[in-house]
Amino acid sequence: MNILGNPQSPIHYRFLSLSRNVKKLIMVVADFIALPFALWSSYALRMAEWWPSYYLHEAWWLFIVTPIAGLYIFMRLGLYRAVVRFMGAQAILAVAKGVVLLALSMWAAAFLFRVDPFPRSVPVIFALVALVYVGGSRLFIRNYYHWLLNRKTTREPVLIYGAGGAGVQLAASLSSGAEYVPVGFVDDEPALWKGTVAGLTVNSPASLGKLIQEHKVSHVLLALPSISASERRKILEQLSEYSVHVKTIPSMVEIVSGAAVDSLRDVDPEDLLGRETVPAIQSLLDSSIRGKVVLVSGAGGSIGSEICRQTLFSAPKALVLYELSEYALYSIEQELKDLSDEHGLGVAIYPILGSVLDIGRVERILKRFEVQTVYHAAAYKHVPLVEHNVIEGVRNNSFGTQVMAEAALKHGVERFVLISTDKAVRPTNVMGATKRLAELVLQDLAARADGKTVFSMVRFGNVLGSSGSVVPLFKKQIQAGGPVTVTHPEITRFFMTIPEAASLVIQAGSMARGGDVFVLDMGEPVRIVDLARSMINLMGREIHSDETPGGEIRIEYTGLRPGEKLYEELLIGENVVGTTHPKIMRAEEEVLPSQTLHDLLQTLEIAVTNSDSNTARHTLERAVRGFTPSSSIVDWLHTEGIHMDRIAKH
Repeated sequence: MNILGNPQSPIHYRFLSLSRNVKKLIMVVADFIALPFALWSSYALRMAEWWPSYYLHEAWWLFIVTPIAGLYIFMRLGLYRAVVRFMGAQAILAVAKGVVLLALSMWAAAFLFRVDPFPRSVPVIFALVALVYVGGSRLFIRNYYHWLLNRKTTREPVLIYGAGGAGVQLAASLSSGAEYVPVGFVDDEPALWKGTVAGLTVNSPASLGKLIQEHKVSHVLLALPSISASERRKILEQLSEYSVHVKTIPSMVEIVSGAAVDSLRDVDPEDLLGRETVPAIQSLLDSSIRGKVVLVSGAGGSIGSEICRQTLFSAPKALVLYELSEYALYSIEQELKDLSDEHGLGVAIYPILGSVLDIGRVERILKRFEVQTVYHAAAYKHVPLVEHNVIEGVRNNSFGTQVMAEAALKHGVERFVLISTDKAVRPTNVMGATKRLAELVLQDLAARADGKTVFSMVRFGNVLGSSGSVVPLFKKQIQAGGPVTVTHPEITRFFMTIPEAASLVIQAGSMARGGDVFVLDMGEPVRIVDLARSMINLMGREIHSDETPGGEIRIEYTGLRPGEKLYEELLIGENVVGTTHPKIMRAEEEVLPSQTLHDLLQTLEIAVTNSDSNTARHTLERAVRGFTPSSSIVDWLHTEGIHMDRIAKH
């Protein structure tokens, strides 16, 4: 309920609920009274007597002209358009300009119409007094409004982390709102500690726990748009010790792009990782894209769609979107067309439905559009799903890559880049094994291509925010009140943001010489349970445990799923060298003899044709070195070991 608009509230609350026009009229009347009163005060102060009748008798007409002229000047300056409760320095400056103009006009009028006697100091005193009366009345109303708001509405106490310019702006904005009330600043700069900024005390980070408890703080707001990712991560790690909801203002890049300082949002998961992104090397982005026809398979997926976005801004001649899902293709096409129109890019965009297994369609597309660069992102990537659908995983991930790559070689595509995965290294699941087999197919083709088509593959770990990743799942579970499900207390994963991964894929593909396996620097692996704990605390919830039995959110361990392993790797061997990009490495991985690979693919093709998941997986074990399945076959259509009672339980 809005207490200020409640007709049963005391009269001052009903006064504040008056219409904007009525409030404006009241301010006009108040100024009409205040200005002649300021003129009388200036005479009284100058002559040191309450009623200097001799002087007032000669200047009586100024008491009529001054308020009329003053109202006209104030209106022209837009003073009555300002909302008093949000009034800041600009409005006070407008009042100051108005009273100075009015004082000068008064002096000119007294001189022209020969008011005598007229002390020359009266206009000066008038300007100062009028500034106090007119500006002071507005400040009084503003403070009165905030007092009523604090007294009669429930606003959540918050701490602002960062006492710089952004923090001051945020505090001023919150003070005028009805949601949060700032109770203090926290800052890492010792010189500011125990000082006062914008009327609030600046505290050290060491006093966070005491402040949160003392003021019953529910939210901590980060007002640090310019700090590095590692600095932000350290602050978030500190805040994750307390069950307070952490929100942040936009980054400096977002602010420059037009975002408001007070547009708060939840902390992004990438903030918890603290990855320092390296600026892209523009020549590498341009090399495979600028002025070329680019095709992205799996264009509607998490990585594929981001490659499309970044490709669009690198001035390709045309962009071909190849996607099996109609909805995903429609969504990315509409987004790209809007971006192209908004930025005047003028890139031709061709959305094409189809499967990477349809060799005839793939070849017609490559020939029709004279494609020069292919980013092959189409794949089944969810480990448990592929474990339960072995044949489709092999078809799409391995044979789909073979179809695309052989067609690219046949039709003279300049560069072919496969998006691979860290799960291809010593895989314990079918998904990883099929992606490693796809790498082997490309390595074999590269050896036979004689430079006609430069094949390469880029291997990296999990990307934040992709479909099926743990971060959106955790967020959904926390918002629902838990439990948060983690497969194992020791499971770790590498993480990277989608935009960074896509950018590095494009740059790596431009450095390829043929058959290259590129590995992206994923930083340090992250324990999934630590990520879950941080997200719970930073969303203002408390973890339920033996130490905190009153906590809201439980963490449950569900056990490793079929094909899942505790730790992921990025390299099979130890042979890795750096490149011109600090985040991209080139790995020297072993290859299979062409005839051996050919025979294995033939065996695999027969198994796929016969829907024989058992033979298919055994063939993958022979083809992919280090493939050690972590469970028995769990394909839903496998005849051995899958019983209806198990299906029913699932």
